[in-house]
Amino acid sequence: MGYSFFRLPQLCVYGQGSFQEVGIQTSKFGKTALLVSDPIISKMGYVDECRKYLEDAGVTAFVYTNIDSEPTDVHVEEALNICRENNCDVIVALGGGSCLDTAKAVAVMVNNEGYIGDYMGGKKEIANAPLPLICLPTTAGTGSEVTDVTVITNTSEDIKMMIKNPAFLPKVAIVDPYLSKTAPPKVTAATGIDALCHAIEAYISRRSQPMTDTLALSAIEKIINNIETAYNNGSDIHARDQLALAAMEAGAAFSNASVCLVHGMSRPIGALFHVPHGISNAMLLPAVLEFSKDHCVERLAAIGRLIDKKLEQLSDDDAANETIEKVKQLCRNLNIPNLKDYGIDQKQFEDHLEKMAEDAIASGSPGNNPRIPSKEEIIELYRYCYNYQF
Repeated sequence: MGYSFFRLPQLCVYGQGSFQEVGIQTSKFGKTALLVSDPIISKMGYVDECRKYLEDAGVTAFVYTNIDSEPTDVHVEEALNICRENNCDVIVALGGGSCLDTAKAVAVMVNNEGYIGDYMGGKKEIANAPLPLICLPTTAGTGSEVTDVTVITNTSEDIKMMIKNPAFLPKVAIVDPYLSKTAPPKVTAATGIDALCHAIEAYISRRSQPMTDTLALSAIEKIINNIETAYNNGSDIHARDQLALAAMEAGAAFSNASVCLVHGMSRPIGALFHVPHGISNAMLLPAVLEFSKDHCVERLAAIGRLIDKKLEQLSDDDAANETIEKVKQLCRNLNIPNLKDYGIDQKQFEDHLEKMAEDAIASGSPGNNPRIPSKEEIIELYRYCYNYQF
């Protein structure tokens, strides 16, 4: 096929102070909102601030803030009940990727029957339109505010269900770096590397296209130039601003080009060992790039030359190696642990390798990788990553 599709929310509102737009934008779609957030965001006062903006615009908000982990089908069901009980006609998501992904699932399930997992892999058609969704990220990482993807854990089977459909695309994304300025260093590192994974995987994906390439490279440059500043000085608003923009760019890139092997392998780690998504991505990224390098040398070299002009003097192969080394150095600087140092028990890890590799392949993401792995290669990669030296 000689053409590509590129989807974005109906409106993106970006920049310092854009939080105050939430009431105006929400009121265009409904008058009774379900506000999905988490206990930490609530404690910081952002939920109350959001409610005030909504009320000032004539929108009544019913609040769900029980998301205390990666998003699960239990969170979806609880929030869905509140939404239906109060006849909400619009949904506002305020938080990290867990809140945004939960809200996406609720927006779709309000008007569609069954279980959220029924819609994984297109097994069941989303017959009815979702409720309008307004997303406000409080971390610069997932880019979920501009993607048509939700990732929800099936708690009975310990599987992270990646579900992609245009119905999950928010109507409005509001990205205010003010909301991410209080993120602690560990969260800044994990979400920043998550965004970097999105951008790199979108760029090397078999489904990349010119629009996604432009956004991915722009995001990579911003993240590399700003993540350590934000990690070491969270109040640096310029660095926060650049990371928030990069996360949105990277989200738009991977939503339209897809992620690859890192994400395919990362989801089972999160589902089985409850490792936050950004951290599990970071643990895997350098090793997976090593595995994939020979099948995407030119693209890895292009990334390296973008972030270090001195690499223009090197061959593609040497520049690609330097790119991987720079990613490893970044992980060291941000104190990213390997799987062992994170505290994952080696015996439990070994016992789950077969299931993890099968779940990774079933997600479809490894099939977009420049080098498509076998189940056996994924198992060996997991073992390599367990004791990986950044």
